[in-house]
Formats: sequence, C-alpha cells, structure tokens
Amino acid sequence: MNGEDQIQKAYEAILGHDFELAIEWFEKAIAAEPDNAAYHYKLSITFARSNKLVQAIEHATKALELEAGNEVYRYHLQVLHARELVDRAQKELSTESEHAERAIFLLKEAIVLDPLAIEAYLILGEVFALRNDYVRAYQTILEAIRLEPNHELAKQQAARYKRKLKS
Repeated sequence: MNGEDQIQKAYEAILGHDFELAIEWFEKAIAAEPDNAAYHYKLSITFARSNKLVQAIEHATKALELEAGNEVYRYHLQVLHARELVDRAQKELSTESEHAERAIFLLKEAIVLDPLAIEAYLILGEVFALRNDYVRAYQTILEAIRLEPNHELAKQQAARYKRKLKS
C-alpha cells in the first residue's frame, strides 16, 4: 500500500468521524513517504481538529521545512501558533490576575499571526473589561464584529461594554 492509498483510508475515517483512525492512517502514509509535505500538512490539520496542538504544530513545521515556499503551509503554521498563544494567555489569566499584562501581550501577538482569530479578540476584550478599560474593550470587540458580524457572543459583549461606557 502506498501513501496515497493510506491517505484515502484517512479521508474515509474522517468521513466516518473517526479522527483517531484518520490520524493512524495519515501516520502510515508518512511512514511510507516521510518527505511528502502534503501528508504532514494533512496530519497537522487532523491533529488541530482533535485539539492536539503540539502534534499539529510539529507536523505543520515539518511540512513547511519540506516545502519552504508553500504559503498555505506557512499560513496554517501561523494560525496554529496563534492558537497556541491564545491557550497560553488563557492559562496566564487562570493563574493570577496580575498576569493580565502578559495575557494582553500574548493575545495581541496571536492577532498579529492570525488576524481572523475571533477568540483572541473576545478574550482580549474581556481582559480590558476586567481592568475597567471599557474603551479598549469596546474597540476590540467592534473589531471582532467587523470580522464576524453575526457572532452572538461578540455582539453581547459589545452591548455590555457600551452600557459600561455610558454609565
């Protein structure tokens, strides 16, 4: 069985919503063709969808190493790094409130890497609100709404921050 046959099996597993099996098939495809960047990229996507961010980054990095000029792979890796920064910011916030500055920095970096990272905007807005900086909280959430106009949580946060600004 060559790599393509195993990739096909991985897609069949995905269609059956068996992502763990899909990961196994992608790994078998990589074992058959370790220098195939596309296989690493596809495995990375599956790991990311399974919330296995460390493994997703590892394979996205490998894909980009194998095809350094591939902008799709580069962007995918940036998005994964942005998710990693959001996760780190959430951990900073869950430990102690004095880590807010560090969380703000991480969230802003995540937005630089992935300007469409709605979750980063939502958390950043909430951090500003916790610091009673409703002007920046509102501005941040308006940017999220600009990117995703029908996002319910963002609209709720915007309304809440707007009320705080008026009071």
